[in-house]
Formats: sequence, structure tokens, C-alpha cells
Amino acid sequence: MAVRIRMKKFGRRHQPFYRICAMDSRTARDGRVLEELGTYDPLVPETDARAILNKERIQYWLSVGASPSEKVNALIKKYGVDGTHLDQQKQALDRLAQSRRRPEPRTDFPQPVPKKKEQPAEAAAAEASAAEQPQAEAAPEAGGQE
Repeated sequence: MAVRIRMKKFGRRHQPFYRICAMDSRTARDGRVLEELGTYDPLVPETDARAILNKERIQYWLSVGASPSEKVNALIKKYGVDGTHLDQQKQALDRLAQSRRRPEPRTDFPQPVPKKKEQPAEAAAAEASAAEQPQAEAAPEAGGQE
């Protein structure tokens, strides 16, 4: 059985995401996986923070004869055990972590101005209903005295 290290595609249309996997060479690109070895997200704004690799397991699979695809081979050269971009990757990951931190919540919010209630319309309606009730009660009393 020949083992290849290649990228398995996930995500949606226009939002790709890849897992770097050790696979049997006869399986399909998105087929069965022997082991997942890392991830590659091309949408991360920091170029050096796009690939996250499990260096020890990749080293193991290479030692037992696995052959990486062209793109995975380039990632291993940059971010593998003796990678050429390891310092840049660490700095990029730190910058990303810094930008993802939440800011402190604001405490200096302006006080809301209370809205004026529409009392004239409500008060007029209440006065009108109060004025009608005594007149209605007064009419039967006047009729009872005659």
C-alpha cells in the first residue's frame, strides 16, 4: 500500500478549507483518511499563519515512505520540522491572536434622554371620559325626582 500525504478539501464554494492527511494513494481526494496531520486555510489574512502542521506525525509518515503532494511538500519545507518560515509563522500566529482578542467593554456610555410622554392627548381623553360619566349619572336622578 502506497501512502500519500495530500490535502482533503472541506468548506463551501468560495470558502475552501483543507485538512492535510495521510491517505492510501488509491483513494479519492476527499476519501478515507489514515491520519489527519494538519490544516491549511487559504482565507487567513496572514500568509504564514495559514498552515498548521503536526510536525512529529508528518516526520513519521515521511520516514515510512509516504510521498507528499506538490503543495503539501512546499508547506512541509516552510513549516515542517526544519522549516524555513517557522519564525515568521510564530510571529503571524501571535499577530492573529492579538487581533482576535476582544476589546475591553465600554463604560462611558452617554445617558439616554428621557422621552416626553404624550400626556396632553391621554389627559384629554381621560378628562372627556370623566366628564361624560357624571352627566349620565345625573340624568336618571333628575328624572326620578319629577
